[in-house]
Amino acid sequence: MNKLSTFEIKCVIFIIALLPFLLMLWNALTDSLGPNPVEALAKESGIWSLRFLLITLAFTPAKMIFKRPGLQKYRRVVALFTFFYCSVHFLIFIGFEHSFSFALIIEDLYNSPIVMVGLLAYLLLVPLAVTSTNNMMRKLGKNWKKLHSAVYVIGLLAILHFALTVKADLTRPLFYGFILLALFVIRGIVRNNKKTTASKTEAVKD
Repeated sequence: MNKLSTFEIKCVIFIIALLPFLLMLWNALTDSLGPNPVEALAKESGIWSLRFLLITLAFTPAKMIFKRPGLQKYRRVVALFTFFYCSVHFLIFIGFEHSFSFALIIEDLYNSPIVMVGLLAYLLLVPLAVTSTNNMMRKLGKNWKKLHSAVYVIGLLAILHFALTVKADLTRPLFYGFILLALFVIRGIVRNNKKTTASKTEAVKD
């Protein structure tokens, strides 16, 4: 049996990643979102934004642990879906919740830390999405990695945004926060081990 090509695997990832959006769309068309459909759509798009963000962050630790550099080929697809679901979440906020009224958006932004934190996370995500192409990676060089390291800050802001939204029951935000922390720690440990091994190798050569 022939193995799937990189393109075919990316297509599979694309279809799977699109399923939550299609389900939201179906539920909206069939009036299956409950008494407050806008709130339901906002919650679903928001939680999927966070899930895809964490999956994106998991690629590098997985590559380091399992020594599979080829995994990075699929990271961009998932990362772009993070931005896609964040954009859907943002459009629901400005469109359905505020009818594209700039005055209402500014008022809500001024009065609500939930909105402020969420908007900040989205604005930080925009340049990462814009610079995700191979061409931008070449142009930015080493600065590309520095820019994209902001993804952990975005993760923290996204979890804080989620926590402020749910208010009372912090079980899920804390669960996602633990995953983010674990990914950050694993990445740091593996990198530190690599540096230690490299230093020992250089010392032996000397």
